[in-house]
Formats: sequence, structure tokens, C-alpha cells
Amino acid sequence: MSAIGLAMAAFGAALVLTAMVRVYAVRRELLDTPNARSSHTVPTPRGGGVSIVLVYLVATAFAALAGWIDAAAALGLGGGALGVTAVGFWDDHGHVSRRLRFAVHLGAAVWALAWLGGLPPLPLGSGSVDLGLAGDALAAVAIVWLLNLYNFMDGIDGIAATEAITVAAGGALILLLGGTPGAAGWLFWLAASAAGFLVWNWPPARIFMGDAGSGFLGFAFGALAVATSHGGAINLWSWAILLAAFIGDATWTLLRRLARRDTWYEAHRSHAYQIAARRWGSHLKVTLLVGAFNLLWLLPLALLAANRPGWGWALALLAYLPVVAAGVGLGAGLPDDQVSRPVAGSGGGQRSARRS
Repeated sequence: MSAIGLAMAAFGAALVLTAMVRVYAVRRELLDTPNARSSHTVPTPRGGGVSIVLVYLVATAFAALAGWIDAAAALGLGGGALGVTAVGFWDDHGHVSRRLRFAVHLGAAVWALAWLGGLPPLPLGSGSVDLGLAGDALAAVAIVWLLNLYNFMDGIDGIAATEAITVAAGGALILLLGGTPGAAGWLFWLAASAAGFLVWNWPPARIFMGDAGSGFLGFAFGALAVATSHGGAINLWSWAILLAAFIGDATWTLLRRLARRDTWYEAHRSHAYQIAARRWGSHLKVTLLVGAFNLLWLLPLALLAANRPGWGWALALLAYLPVVAAGVGLGAGLPDDQVSRPVAGSGGGQRSARRS
């Protein structure tokens, strides 16, 4: 089987498996029910993102056995992903304590970094900076934050899967142009798996991703960023740029809520993308906007950062500028009574959830 054939198989398998998970979720009454802090209006099955995980891990194992990707890197990502997915799937079925989730997330990050060789040197100016053990500790915290913020950003139909597809495809393109097709395939398979799920999650969603899927995607991008940045064709600046839409919105919103002394981990709907969806009365418009932003703004900047790594920090600032500006303009992190009301005549009642 070729790398392209594996991607096609991943898409088909995720498509079918998501349908099967939906039947399971309905029978077990695993439903996200609308409440004051969610955006959706219709009870909808959750947990469909587990199909992305299972399909992608099988594709990764196949590629590792075929010698297309490094076996140690595959073990690092796969082992950590299983832990993150297990605790997320458990949480989709019932409550899991924050301490247990954090312990599993941190353990998964440390496991992955141990197999991946730690944080690679960070390009800066005409050289690079090796942060050593401090960098590894920083990378572990960053991966834990990334997998949690991905869950926070999974709040309207289609957005989390669209982010996964565009970011993974963008990273794959950079790696292809850099002459590392094996690593590029690793990302294409992730994009294909997410695309199979997106068929069911496209607005109006028939199943939501759930913690198992969103946590896995955040972890996978963190681990893949470290793994692929060791090769030289792509660097951490490029990855920070590709993920700017999610990282920027989630981080700005968190800082705003912390400044207000809100409970940071409490469910809410004050991210910029959630406010935009309410103002426009459409999840589809916001999801399409995020996809277009990733491809038309972030991807070109990430390509420049890959070719001019010494200027990656400046390109990253440029990438995050419109994201933070959108957060400020929309009032991200503020309570509902301080945010502009929906535009008159924009419609409403779109299906959404904290976890899509």
C-alpha cells in the first residue's frame, strides 16, 4: 500500500467508524444536552472523535512497520495518545477528576518527549538556542496546554476537525517541500482521519468530537511538532504559526478570564469564535473562516518561517496579531452581558456545543 492509499483508507475507515460510534453513543445516551454555557440547542451524541484516534494510530503502526516513519517516534506518539484518549473517553462517559486528567496528560507529554528526544533547538537570528532540560519541561507544559486548549476550542460544529485538516495538511506541505515525504505522510494520514470524521461533524453536526478526540488532536499536534522539528525541514516557529488560530484565541481568552478572577477551568462560551458564531448566527461561517485563515494567512507565514527560521519569531508575532485583535474586538473572555448582541436578522438556533 502506498502513502496515498493509506490516506484514502484512513478517510474511509474514519467515515465508517464514526457512524458506528454514533450508533453506540445514541444507545448509551451519551448526549451533550444544551445548557446556559453551551452554544447548541439540540441534544447531540458525543465521543465521535475516538474514530480519528483509532484510525490514525492503526495507520501510524502500519507506517512504522513499513519503515516509512521512525518507530521510536511512533511509539512516543502512540503511547501518549492512548493515555490521553483513554481518560478523555472515560470523561465522555462520566466525570473524571481534574487531578487525574492532569496527571495523565502530563505523563503522556513526558512519555512522548522521552521517545522523541526532547525539545529541539529553537532557531533564533543566525543561530539557535538549545534550552536543555528547561526546554523539555517547557515543552511538556506546552503539550498539556495544547491538548486542553484544543478541547476548549472544540465548541462549534466542524471547527476542531477543520483545524486539524488544515493544520496537518499545511505541515505536510512544508515537509514535502523540505524533502521529507515520510514525515509528510504522517500528517496527511491525520488530515485524512479527521476528514472522515468531519463528514458527520459538518454543520449541522450529527455527532460531536468529545474529549477523547479533541484531547488527542491537541496532544498529537504537540508531539508531531517536536518530532518533525528535529529533521530541519520544519521548525517550532512554523508549528506555532500553523496553530495560531486555536492557540491565540484560547490563550487570550484564558488570560482575560484570569484577569477577571473567573474560574479558568469552568465551562463557558466566551472564546472569540463562539462570540462570532452567536453574532453571525452561523457555525458554518466561522468554521469556514478559520479554515480560510489557516490556509491563506497562517500557511504562507509558516512556509516563510521554515525557509527563514531566524525570523520565525517575528513571523509568529505577525501571525498572532489578527487573532488577538479579533479577541479584543469581539470581547473574548468577557461575560455575555458585556459582549455585543447578535446582529439583527442574522438568524440563530444553530446546532453547537462546548464539545463538537
